Amino acid sequence: MTAFLPLTNTPIPNAWGRIDGVADALGWEPTGAPEAELWLGAHPLSPARFDDAAPWDDLREWERESETRLPYLLKVLSAASPLSLQAHPTPLQAQAGFAREEAAGIELTARERNYKDPNAKPELIVATEDGFEALCGFRDPAETIAALAAFAGVPGIEQWIAQLDAGVEPAFTWLLSGDPAVGELVASVVARAGEVVSPSAELVTRLAALYPGDPGILTALMLNHVILAAGESLWLPAGNIHAYLRGTGMELMGPSDNVLRGGLTPKHVDRDELTAVLDFTPGPPPRLVPVPVAPGVSAYRPASVPTGAGVDFELLLITADASIPLATPAIAVGIDGAFTLETDSETADLARGGILFLPEPGVLTVSGSGRLFVATGL
Repeated sequence: MTAFLPLTNTPIPNAWGRIDGVADALGWEPTGAPEAELWLGAHPLSPARFDDAAPWDDLREWERESETRLPYLLKVLSAASPLSLQAHPTPLQAQAGFAREEAAGIELTARERNYKDPNAKPELIVATEDGFEALCGFRDPAETIAALAAFAGVPGIEQWIAQLDAGVEPAFTWLLSGDPAVGELVASVVARAGEVVSPSAELVTRLAALYPGDPGILTALMLNHVILAAGESLWLPAGNIHAYLRGTGMELMGPSDNVLRGGLTPKHVDRDELTAVLDFTPGPPPRLVPVPVAPGVSAYRPASVPTGAGVDFELLLITADASIPLATPAIAVGIDGAFTLETDSETADLARGGILFLPEPGVLTVSGSGRLFVATGL
């Protein structure tokens, strides 16, 4: 079997995607359309494809015939506007939810379908350019209350502050309760935001222009708001509520498309299922610091995760000559520069925009410079 197989796929044109986003990230031919995500994995919704020389059509077929499970899904993501507020289930929650919806006969493509597969979807994102912006995880309610000083006197704001004083969970669940007072508070906060200058007011105004009346406008004020430089990263485990606002990055996750949404979207919001999977524990932004594993090689992986959390992958960033062991099949993506990849049996060149699948574990030797991302299992 050849050691290197070229991969490709078609960018997914979600409305939130940046025009020519994937093409700009990889140096591909632009389409003039939104290019939100490029999926590089075996997920049945969009399996990455091989060229005609390969013995398989796509990674889904490779999984079946090789009887090997790829433990991750790699994406190139490029957002021009916010994705929905969302969270993802644990492995046990995903298995139970998928089985429940299968037994109920809910079509995979149905609007109300929550679980598209029985897998968890913990994920990390590495910014490939400066200015990647995200909301991620509940912050300390005291920080939200302090930010609400810009909205002092707005009708209903004291009621919400009282709920924030009681904790994250009551304040959040009230926003999704359907209480008419929520809509009135959203309208009042949006109106005030146009009259004051503050980071919170700017965020409210931006979100309201896209999702008028959405309670997620207020939820956003409960979350950590971060802006990443190129190479900086976030770790988003099961239960973490988050929304990418804009920017381009490499995203590595469990092989799943299970998304529980909580606002800033025209798509289905299942309040009860979302609150069942959410982690309401407040904390600082979930930044992920890469681990230097060799000169010119950094590994993006969480320092510790609970047993059975479905986290058995890492993303390597290679910027110089290196030799690295790969425990599982891997996917290599050239972001810029030029590299030569070598195994004990074969050599391949990889420049900007090139994507290679390495179907066998082993030692990978890399020479060159630039930015080369390699997704692999643990």
